[in-house]
Amino acid sequence: MAVLGREQFRSAILQYVEVPGARFFRTLGLTPNSITLLGFAVCVAAAFLVGYGWLLWGGIVFLLGGGLDLFDGALARLTGKTTPFGALLDSVFDRLGEASLFVGLAIYGLRAGFDEQFTMFFLTALLLALIFSQGVSYLRARGEGLGVFTRAGVMTRTERVIILGVGLILDHFLGFSLIVWVLVAIAGVSCFTLFQRMFTIRNMLDKAG
Repeated sequence: MAVLGREQFRSAILQYVEVPGARFFRTLGLTPNSITLLGFAVCVAAAFLVGYGWLLWGGIVFLLGGGLDLFDGALARLTGKTTPFGALLDSVFDRLGEASLFVGLAIYGLRAGFDEQFTMFFLTALLLALIFSQGVSYLRARGEGLGVFTRAGVMTRTERVIILGVGLILDHFLGFSLIVWVLVAIAGVSCFTLFQRMFTIRNMLDKAG
């Protein structure tokens, strides 16, 4: 049995999830921009839940909010409403939604009753994960501004959303502050991805030039 590559998996998601979902949202009368804003609002709600220590529900809601990001672009293409501003809005609120969860995690870390040393470790891992994650997303946008398009990298936004959401859910059941180690993993792999994507863009620019 053949293993699906990333692009094949992406095509399958487009065909069996994004397009049917976009048709459903069209029947509800929603616009692509409204889905973008709804996804952001759901991520903020997830951050609120996480900040108050409800990691299970925070993880579930965050996965739902991140999942909505699949449909705004698909709906725009389906309805012929793709616009530069819509793409800009999507990019900005994707970053804000993800960042809001990190704020919720920071509040959780400060309220969780960890000792001072572990709290510092938690916050350091969180900040590094946030910095490198946003750096990866920025490189994609900057590359597009330079005329090259790439999703190259091990830890893209899709992987981060899934790992964060699942990590929060598993932390609820397994304990031992699993989410801290999830943040450490995201920070490390996102750092690698940042340089991986940077050199990919450099090679693409060299070929284009």
